[in-house]
Amino acid sequence: MIGGGVGGLAAAIGMRRHGWAVDVFERSAALPDVGTGLGIWPDAVAALDRVGLGDAARRVGRRQEDGVVRKPDGTVIGTIPASSVHLLTRPALLGVLAGALPDGVVRFGTPVGLADCAGYDVVVGADGIHSAVRGELFDASVRPSGAVGWRGTVDVPVDAGGETWGRGGKFGLTPQADGRTNWYAMGSDLSRFADWHDPIPRVLASATDVLRHELLFLSPLPSYTSGRVALLGDAAHAMTPDLGQGACQAIIDGVVLAECLAGDDVDAGLRAYDSKRRRVTQRLAARSLQLNRLARMRRFTGVRDAGLRVALAFAG
Repeated sequence: MIGGGVGGLAAAIGMRRHGWAVDVFERSAALPDVGTGLGIWPDAVAALDRVGLGDAARRVGRRQEDGVVRKPDGTVIGTIPASSVHLLTRPALLGVLAGALPDGVVRFGTPVGLADCAGYDVVVGADGIHSAVRGELFDASVRPSGAVGWRGTVDVPVDAGGETWGRGGKFGLTPQADGRTNWYAMGSDLSRFADWHDPIPRVLASATDVLRHELLFLSPLPSYTSGRVALLGDAAHAMTPDLGQGACQAIIDGVVLAECLAGDDVDAGLRAYDSKRRRVTQRLAARSLQLNRLARMRRFTGVRDAGLRVALAFAG
């Protein structure tokens, strides 16, 4: 396993449950102790249940309340049905996953490449959006979406999460289990949100350690496997964060890969994994990019908001 993030750890846990001996090589020196929150949707929680970790994940998180989508002046556009989603921080999720593996399985501070793993029966590339494993297998490019993202965590409690959509950007809030709040924004600069409805100005005034990053996505791959190498998570289908599905799909990838490799025919198992996961994740990535572009509209936002209102009404 090259990469010890959410997907790599999920795959390692699943494969061990099916009798595989697994080594996880992680470049970082240790698990992170800080990080923003993740919304784990029911299909990903169900995947965690299949490897015996669903209850542990539920205990370290909290159930999300339905969110509200608003305009910058606070006018409600619609409700996001999210009460089946569990919120937990990335460090908490990684802690649950890593805690399910015996000491020594995850080798921290150990960057490796495909050549270093030549003696393994199967190699899993779980090394993220800029995957070196993927780069050795496919001529695929990581592309800019055209959007800039901002995020952080503040000591400003909110009762429920939600998003605010304006001209050329959006701002989102997600409560954490510890009473703090994760926030994220998409726009050219944060000053554009200063006069949006409460509590957005208070959140920005309290924000420290703000992270800024270009929002990227991966062009679709022709396969998630090559020989005895499989890709999962962002290494296979990095998507913009607009659907909140990155960590969820990495978990599902890892669990499904392990289930597909439960039999004796490794090659057939890898083909089955590609068949089960590639089209569904690539469809989600395409939808996420469409939503990203919709949120950045600068013209005809009234029409956009009306369409969003209808879509949310049907989703509920």
